Amino acid sequence: MRRLLSALVLAALALGAQPSLAKSRIKDIVEFEGVRENQLIGYGIVVGLNGTGDALRNAPFTKQSLEAMLERLGVNVRDANLNTKNVAAVMVTAKLPPWAAPGSQIDVAVSALGDAKSLLGGTLLVTPLLGADGHAYAAAQGTVQTGSISAGGASGSSITKGVPTAGRIAGGASVEREVGFQLANLGQMRMTLRNPDFTTARRIADVVNAAYPGAASADNPTIVTLRLPAGENMVSFLAKVENLPVEPDTPAKVVIDEVAGVIVMGDAVRVSTVAIQQGNLTITVREQPAVSQPGPFSRGETAVIPQSDLAVEEEKGKQFLTLKTGTSLSTLVAGLNALGVTPRDMISILQTIKAAGALQAEIEVM
Repeated sequence: MRRLLSALVLAALALGAQPSLAKSRIKDIVEFEGVRENQLIGYGIVVGLNGTGDALRNAPFTKQSLEAMLERLGVNVRDANLNTKNVAAVMVTAKLPPWAAPGSQIDVAVSALGDAKSLLGGTLLVTPLLGADGHAYAAAQGTVQTGSISAGGASGSSITKGVPTAGRIAGGASVEREVGFQLANLGQMRMTLRNPDFTTARRIADVVNAAYPGAASADNPTIVTLRLPAGENMVSFLAKVENLPVEPDTPAKVVIDEVAGVIVMGDAVRVSTVAIQQGNLTITVREQPAVSQPGPFSRGETAVIPQSDLAVEEEKGKQFLTLKTGTSLSTLVAGLNALGVTPRDMISILQTIKAAGALQAEIEVM
């Protein structure tokens, strides 16, 4: 009995030690049609700047906006010589979340349009935010926060950290108009894969059909169509579907950032039989000046004579590293690490393996 219990415990431990499949929720790998943010944009002016605004002579649009605003408030300045630098013309952008109700607050981004030096501490006046259809969906107003630091000295030297001509207003816009989208009245919904793939689309359809037979079909590598089962509400149905686990499939790809020296390889990368050897050639040049002294009682002059020492050092390549057909990612990485190569050398090795036709993956250079 003791032996049997021990065997069962060991078997349970062995099963628990096995790696689980990397499954994700459907909501993390797809987008639902119509459930998206909408871009808003508006033109406004920021006031209250400490002499860091637009020069009105160089920015006629700022002057016209200031005059128009004052006229709406009953102040006529058409013939006046405005010379303030406390005003700046700005573009205001925001993202309208799906189903944002009137009265809810959203963040806005403010960016200088003219030659303003900084928007720090300025106040954005009421600015309508328009959608792509030309309708106003929100109105923005508030104090601009840039998160930058700027300082200058009497000699004219200055230092700036961050971007003082762009800032944000947290909760600076109030939603005034709702985007009409009646989700509850829909009979079907399309899901769009963020990374299109035939296998992943088929797996999503299979997982949904296992829970709701006949409710899903994979139309193409990007679109999976859901049909509302009888007796279900679309909102509750999508809430159940988006939490179903599925194992996404990924293509074999190697992404290389040559500037930063970063390499990212997917688990599906495979290598055919190939032998790798890597070595370095180092050329050293040392400049060591020498002083030439003239002989006694001679009329010569002391001179500096340059001397150059050249040395060529060739590192003997390490033994050939042989990778067999079907080598996995872990074996490939372990083999390259065994060669002691730097990330930039590894980039060259991977590109050479690809050129030899032995790397069964796509290489994307950023």
